[in-house]
Amino acid sequence: MERKAKILIVEDDEEIRSELEHYLSGAGYEAVSLSDFSDVAADILKADPDLILLDVNLPGVSGLSICEKLRRTSQVPVIFVTANNTSMDELNCILRGGDDYVSKPYELPVLMARIGAVLRRTFAHAEESSARQERKGVILDTAAAQIRKGEEKRELTKNEVKILYCLFRHQGEFVSRTDLIDELWDDEVFIDDNTLSVNITRIRGKLRKIGAEDFIETRRGLGYRI
Repeated sequence: MERKAKILIVEDDEEIRSELEHYLSGAGYEAVSLSDFSDVAADILKADPDLILLDVNLPGVSGLSICEKLRRTSQVPVIFVTANNTSMDELNCILRGGDDYVSKPYELPVLMARIGAVLRRTFAHAEESSARQERKGVILDTAAAQIRKGEEKRELTKNEVKILYCLFRHQGEFVSRTDLIDELWDDEVFIDDNTLSVNITRIRGKLRKIGAEDFIETRRGLGYRI
């Protein structure tokens, strides 16, 4: 089952907050909200949302300062929702770390469209980042099925990508041969120990050709690490 995007509503008007929760839930999101504004930035980090709808004018605190504080440790998307609607207000929201800006009163379908657009950009960036892994100057591009260092690159087979991706995910840690074999076991087609050895040898050959010899370390009884 696909995970619902979690949206945190930071709005002091209880009626607006309730309406947003209801509408967002109906649109397929996980909607949660804050009603205590004593330590908003910390509460946002605890909630770990995928996106924040942040009112600018909150009791005793500005949404702008909250966003600025968040940006010291988090890049979670923020859409400012505010009654202030001048071009200078919009510019200020963006300069303080906001990803988008919606002025009140707003049409809910327009707000939903803004939320969808910001989430698509965010998830696309996350997927692009996860497709590219780097260690000691060596870049694994799973989308292109390539390994490269500097200007040198080599194409990888499906199994070689799987092995390297597993090693990159566990950088600095030894990954056992059993775990790597499990990683290669696809559609119930059994992969034996010899197949793993052949793939590791081929990977090392390709790494050597791009100037990354000894990139993969082997330790008897523990496995491999990069």
